[in-house]
Amino acid sequence: MVAGGAPPPLDRGATQLPAGAAVPADASVTVAAGAVDTVGERARAAAPAHRYVVVTDDRVGPLYASRVVASFGTGRSIDVLTVPHGESAKTRDTWARLTDELLALECGRDTTLVALGGGVVGDLAGFVAATYMRGIPIIQVPTTLLAMIDAAIGGKTAVDTPAGKNLVGAFHPPAAVVVDPSVLRTLPARHLRAGVAEAIKHGVIADAAYFARLEADLPRILSPGGADSVAMSALIAGSIAIKSAVVVTDAHERGRRKILNFGHTIGHAVEAATGFAMLHGEAVAIGMAIECRLAELSGTAVCGITEQVCAALDTAELPTVAPSDLDRAAIVRLTHADKKARAGAVEYALPHAIGEMAGADRGWAVPLPDAFVREALV
Repeated sequence: MVAGGAPPPLDRGATQLPAGAAVPADASVTVAAGAVDTVGERARAAAPAHRYVVVTDDRVGPLYASRVVASFGTGRSIDVLTVPHGESAKTRDTWARLTDELLALECGRDTTLVALGGGVVGDLAGFVAATYMRGIPIIQVPTTLLAMIDAAIGGKTAVDTPAGKNLVGAFHPPAAVVVDPSVLRTLPARHLRAGVAEAIKHGVIADAAYFARLEADLPRILSPGGADSVAMSALIAGSIAIKSAVVVTDAHERGRRKILNFGHTIGHAVEAATGFAMLHGEAVAIGMAIECRLAELSGTAVCGITEQVCAALDTAELPTVAPSDLDRAAIVRLTHADKKARAGAVEYALPHAIGEMAGADRGWAVPLPDAFVREALV
């Protein structure tokens, strides 16, 4: 892992996850300081195309779009399409606007998209790539911690609807993922903490040792200069490895990949109930705390797991209780709009202990009645 300084030559000094550790099997995930300046080289190697189009938002674009464009070298015209920042832009209307803009540019199937931004841009541009001309390649260049360790890995793409989050989408794995930890220097502290929520989730679902190390490292990670720390490098590499190892065995979420939904059934409901005013990672933090209570109430988890997870969330200064002004009944109703509801029952990915998920004998999903949820929503 490169700690900082000038960008390295292609694949020199970078953490390159092997093909078998990512999805699709031929995708590459590169983690290197300065990698944003090598996107062009990596895109040409992973997804050769006649045209490249960068999709970004109005906050990230002014910071990094020119560097990505320059990485393709002189003599090549790279188009940049910009969307508003934030979850409110992740809609079918924005998808339609982007596809219309690609058509106006006369982009064909020999086009590759480059998603430059956080999870919203990655999900949105990924869905555009999945559906434009019945599918074109995409390179993910995540610029938030949450996107680096979660949203950009695994090939889920989607837009939101008034009924709920990510309800219209497709599985469309990226041709490559380019992670540059140095861009986290410009990420607001609140967004950095939101990304940490997903890292905590990875420890809970799969690796107790990673969870313990992460909890110990949190003060350094969240301190000034934490983006360039060894602790941050360990977080990014560890989380990507955990998620990739889960996804590669279950690309379309028919089995074990469901464990990645820990915290998300309640989290998505809380997020929707706030009108997406809450960051995704903050809502997932609340979801994890509540779903740990659900696991204990239902006898699924060992006693004390809620306290363990909430302690880590508290260290990261993340919320563990839904805002008091949110209608609890509305949160329960919104869980039924989730993609994980089956035959009228809501299914949850619940932990048994730190590093071990429950439900292996039930397809990694535990259906629970709403009465448990109402009790857990303190």
